[in-house]
Amino acid sequence: MNEDVICIYYSRTGKTERAMREIAHALDCQLVEVHDYVHRGGALGALRCGLDAMRRRTRAITRVESKRQLWEYKLVILGTPVWGGRCSSVIRGLLKRRGYEMADVAYVITHKSDEHYREVFDQMDQYLLKPHVADASLRPGSTGYVFWRDQFLKACADFVGAELHPVTEELAAEANREAAASKRPKDGTEQEKTQETEQ
Repeated sequence: MNEDVICIYYSRTGKTERAMREIAHALDCQLVEVHDYVHRGGALGALRCGLDAMRRRTRAITRVESKRQLWEYKLVILGTPVWGGRCSSVIRGLLKRRGYEMADVAYVITHKSDEHYREVFDQMDQYLLKPHVADASLRPGSTGYVFWRDQFLKACADFVGAELHPVTEELAAEANREAAASKRPKDGTEQEKTQETEQ
């Protein structure tokens, strides 16, 4: 396993999870999901997501269960859906609390529209000590999805000097199934791991 790279993501519907599973497989690195303790399922949950993103509101999030300290990784890859033209409040919360610990960061954003949301990368950079080194704006299921994912993977592999494992159609389908199967409501009523407190 590549100990120099870690993929950290939040996914409400499974689309970001699918992309991050494929990326973690290709780079042979650890994959970690984070979330907050807010119910974000259904129509009301979607509305709450948009309002939280527009107000830049963040809540306590689950602990990042990484094998090393974040500053020890050559590359931290953050995956997030786009909410209201901004990154999810969950990943914003992670960046606010721990962005200063990350030496080099790459971003993966997922969205439904044809818009590329390039401004989201600049918004996320505000929480880092230096600008990100690579990014991908992906619309899962679109014609260009595989091309842009693979361009991003090549940039990340070149940056850390890693060898890429191919993402086959079978693996992509499996990642899609696993992402769909793992989706469940994320709210404060679940017994979860230790929270990181708000600053």
